Amino acid sequence: MTGGKHFSGYDYVPDGGEEKACEKGEFIFAAAGLDHGHIYAQTSGLESAGGICKFVWDPDPAKVAEFKKRFPEANAVENISEILDNPEVRLVANASINADRFSFEKMVLESGKHCFVDKPPFTTLEQLAQARKLSASTGLKIMPYYAERVHNQAAECANSLIKEGAIGRVLQVLILAPHRLSKSARPKWFFERERYGGILCDIGSHQFEQFLEFSSAKGGSVNYARVANMNNPDTPELQDFGEASVTTDSGASCYCRVDWFTPDGLPVWGDGRTFILGTKGYIEIRKYIDYSLPGNPSQHLYITDNQKTSRIDCRHMKFPFFGNLIRDILCGGERAMTQEHAFAAAELSLKAQKLAESKNREEK
Repeated sequence: MTGGKHFSGYDYVPDGGEEKACEKGEFIFAAAGLDHGHIYAQTSGLESAGGICKFVWDPDPAKVAEFKKRFPEANAVENISEILDNPEVRLVANASINADRFSFEKMVLESGKHCFVDKPPFTTLEQLAQARKLSASTGLKIMPYYAERVHNQAAECANSLIKEGAIGRVLQVLILAPHRLSKSARPKWFFERERYGGILCDIGSHQFEQFLEFSSAKGGSVNYARVANMNNPDTPELQDFGEASVTTDSGASCYCRVDWFTPDGLPVWGDGRTFILGTKGYIEIRKYIDYSLPGNPSQHLYITDNQKTSRIDCRHMKFPFFGNLIRDILCGGERAMTQEHAFAAAELSLKAQKLAESKNREEK
């Protein structure tokens, strides 16, 4: 699978779709700020649920041309104002450079539109504080793309089982989230700490969202956090390893490890695993590969309760997040994800990042 669409995380577009959440032409959105390849998955997810990406903008014409190869119906505009001033557009999807995302979110919400932003939505706690005020004052959404749950069939299946009470009350969530670095394909900003925000802020944000969701928590406290450059001395600002321990307000113990050490021998971009312990059983999620099965399939989970152990193939599942987000915007509500949940996950990741870096400074 080398070179395939699942080999690199930055251009990973999950298989699967969503039942239509609206009539054709009822939900018009735009894509703007194409610095990260996740914009393709964001756009694909919304379109699979019935949305139409009618416009695209980026200051780099090459990025726009590449986007239009995948979404030819999107009309390229020369100025972002053509999107912001268009009342037909309900939402703008954005995957600009991490540190620039809040300024883009602010611009979009002030124009009267919702923003669907790649993770991390913020790189500082100050941005988060401003975002909370902005969302509250406008009544508009800043919805992060926490893809490792909302665009992952096995994770969504596990979440459904947990909410049904299949393993009882969640006591612990352990997440291993390795990623492939693909160093030569990365832009310069990816290796600049102030631009990408640090590893726990960036790819760690997915994990903190899952901590809260799986444990039905509203927040938590960071007990321990560490970030380091373990094996990339030529890019000293890159943090290629991170880990954190959290206790949620529901009492769950949580730990994650994130890293950029997926070896090229693995046919997918990362062997993501999640282990969820409950009072009545436990679940293991094998998100992107399960090499215990013929063909190394993705999207499987294992659940053990008081009666049996079962394997569930989750590849048939849809992605409810995208249709629910469209319904929320058209009809009101918070079916996809509450705004406070989205902000709480970002807050935990930013606090973990801050704690880890403060320890590094103290050690120096």
